[in-house]
Amino acid sequence: MNYFAGAIAFILDGANWGGENSIGSRLVDHLVYTGISVGIAVLIAVPVGLLIGHTGRGRTIIVAITGSVRAIPTLGLLLFVVLFTGLGLWPLVLVLVVLAIPPLLAGAYSGLDAIDRQTIDAARAIGMTEWQILTRVEIPLGIGLIVGGLRSAALQVVATATVAGYVGLTGLGRFLIEGLALHRYELAIVGAILVAALAIVVDLVLVGVQRLVVPRGVPRGTSRPRARGGRPSGPSGAPAPVTEG
Repeated sequence: MNYFAGAIAFILDGANWGGENSIGSRLVDHLVYTGISVGIAVLIAVPVGLLIGHTGRGRTIIVAITGSVRAIPTLGLLLFVVLFTGLGLWPLVLVLVVLAIPPLLAGAYSGLDAIDRQTIDAARAIGMTEWQILTRVEIPLGIGLIVGGLRSAALQVVATATVAGYVGLTGLGRFLIEGLALHRYELAIVGAILVAALAIVVDLVLVGVQRLVVPRGVPRGTSRPRARGGRPSGPSGAPAPVTEG
């Protein structure tokens, strides 16, 4: 309890928020690592996920690959990359991008794959091109799960970016590393509290984004699984339960 009280006192002390190696500077660094990594992962994973969701091709392979990537130990991968590239920002970013791609990819293709096939057929019947179907029908209807994948990826990266301290960088993880190394366990608790609080704030922001981007009348999850054979997947065409993204 004394360690926890010391951690709270450290966080509430305004002197610890300014200057080099302060809470403020390490928080900014942590957000920079997270933003760069998630941004690169979005550019890679979302277009691929949309292509798979729109065409239905390659889904089995992608599911297998993303499942395998999720099983890779992050710290082990980071140390492996560092052995070949040395310390610095980009080894960390590479590892975090690998971590962020599976949920983004899954959210993108699941969002499109869950749209009722009859909706897509109706769009084609009125003469819409494949690009128009993707941008005007599928993405708006699947945006809930797409942003849900972004939420999942961002939270995982925020939590895992604490390993930045192992490759000579800062971020909030430095409090954990320094606290354990110096036996100042209140510092380690400071790092844990700040990372948890940051993850909560990021999730709340993305929940707000999710509410803003989902069109009115469209659930923030999706309607029901899309049947590739052209028939509704639910009995008597009844929608399946909606799951929040």
